[in-house]
Amino acid sequence: MCKEERNVALVGAGMGNREMITGEAKLVIEQADGIIGASRVLETFYKKGKPCYAEYRPKEIVKIIKGHPEYKRWAVVLSGDTGFYSGAKKLFGLLREEHIPAVCVPGIASIVYLAARLGVSWEDAALRSIHGRDQNIVYAIDHYEKTFILMDKKSAEDFCAVLKKYDFAQVACYIGSRLSYDDERIMVRKGCEVTPEDIGELATVLVINPCPKRRASVHIRDEEFIRNLGAARVPMTKEEVRAVSMAKLALATDSVFYDIGAGTGSVSIEAALHSENIHAYAIEQRKEACELIERNKQKFRADQVTVIHGRAPEALEELETPTHAFIGGSSGNLIEIIRCLKEKNPDITLVINAISMETIGEVMAAVKEGLLENPEMIQLNVARSRVLGDYHMMTGQNPIYIITERK
Repeated sequence: MCKEERNVALVGAGMGNREMITGEAKLVIEQADGIIGASRVLETFYKKGKPCYAEYRPKEIVKIIKGHPEYKRWAVVLSGDTGFYSGAKKLFGLLREEHIPAVCVPGIASIVYLAARLGVSWEDAALRSIHGRDQNIVYAIDHYEKTFILMDKKSAEDFCAVLKKYDFAQVACYIGSRLSYDDERIMVRKGCEVTPEDIGELATVLVINPCPKRRASVHIRDEEFIRNLGAARVPMTKEEVRAVSMAKLALATDSVFYDIGAGTGSVSIEAALHSENIHAYAIEQRKEACELIERNKQKFRADQVTVIHGRAPEALEELETPTHAFIGGSSGNLIEIIRCLKEKNPDITLVINAISMETIGEVMAAVKEGLLENPEMIQLNVARSRVLGDYHMMTGQNPIYIITERK
């Protein structure tokens, strides 16, 4: 049998209730020579007299299909819809590599069903899954009025912990379990009330946030950050300098970002809030400052910030490869830090803030050594107004050098 004679239909079975499957899907299953699917799915769609194979792993499914050339038409039955967090995505690609023709037959996704049962639209919602995967649901819940999330028993515990950690006490969680079955259950809980037991083994959850973040700019004012550690105030990159530095960084939506000498975490937190898929590492050698960054991370719900307690460059060695880095403090190790960053990624975009002439001396030494090849250097002078009696006077801040190198 030629490969071209074999064809495979990837069938979306919806939530699992046989009555909820589409007419096209029923016909494809009826006409199939062989059926493949997870055990739970096969229990519902088993056809008497037809060979059925209990398997859900894409590579193993391809092996079954290739191992039975006597069957021309296959139906691979998948839960939900083939285009929504489905195994169909990977399987379709593997079949294409083997030159096996394949088509997708859509099913009713659980979020579509839950939205209909609740009488709400879903076109303006964030759609996420933490069922066997890691996604930034904190950003979605914080920025969208509606967030649909697929989850299982294990991720349910993480979900409840996130609601507590980031103070989502007043969101409403509509939890749908066993959707479309006779024992279907839909309950509503406040964020401060929901428990893993409410979610169970497998569920679809709609989170309603009555007050999502609306501002288009991610720029944060200095006074919004927590800065006090007892009587001491932790140094922070001022907002005007931070704004220019962010512009020079030109972060992408999926950047891996290092904030070295993070202080309060102002730069790493603001960087992270540019996109839910940015991963920011706040590297800080003072333990107390790390605790402060955690507090600011919690306040601004910047879950994609990872705080690293350690001294650069040693603290950078085990971290994933950066695409961008900001150096706000180097403790005299600037050249070693730059060398480490360049070794990890020669094409890294690097922004350095220098307030002392000694740091500028280190920058020029890095240029002479060839670590910085053609950096752009600007000097930024900022003055802020203050009231003296009947007058408004401008008070100058310390001038700062912003050094940028990008490929």
